[in-house]
Amino acid sequence: MFALVESESITKMLNGNKGIQIADLKYARSIYTLWTEAERNAIGIYTVEYDDSNKKDEQWYINTNQSYAFANGKVTATYGTATAKAHADTTWTQQQIDDGKAPDGADTNTVAVEGLKTVLIKTVKLQTAEILTKTDWYVVRKSEESTAIPSAITTHRKLVRSRQAAMETAITNASDTPALETLYTYVNTADEGDPEVIERPLGELPTLE
Repeated sequence: MFALVESESITKMLNGNKGIQIADLKYARSIYTLWTEAERNAIGIYTVEYDDSNKKDEQWYINTNQSYAFANGKVTATYGTATAKAHADTTWTQQQIDDGKAPDGADTNTVAVEGLKTVLIKTVKLQTAEILTKTDWYVVRKSEESTAIPSAITTHRKLVRSRQAAMETAITNASDTPALETLYTYVNTADEGDPEVIERPLGELPTLE
């Protein structure tokens, strides 16, 4: 991305995919690939430099649009302060209900927008169901043919459900969105000098080897 700067102000953003006319002079699009940065700067065209220091993981935050500024001979694109996504459900307000914006039958306890906690817990439940489905046939066989379920399978299924419950509790107890992000952030938990152990505080659902 490029920007045209005139009188110390950005007047146009450029993709670099076509030529440009500046005043009475026309320039082919090759200026974006064949000219040096200094040569482009001499006619007022600058390569945009991106500053992502304020950009945050979009799973947890809503980033602002980028803003562009020219200063000290550079055009920079920056983000504003990101807003954390709601970690708790949002319910309909009485005003929204009175204004007819809520679904029929909704009250102030009805969820309008699911928060991150609800979404994440639903995901854990789906992942658990997917894992258990792989060994459900043992349960069906026992029901239909009275064939005992191997102890290793029973242990595995109990461990999956136990881990599911622990994960859901950790998500529920997270105080805010940054706390949720921490649960899902992989870090090296090994002692200094030991081989790396990359894991997240939330843990993982166990699978059969």
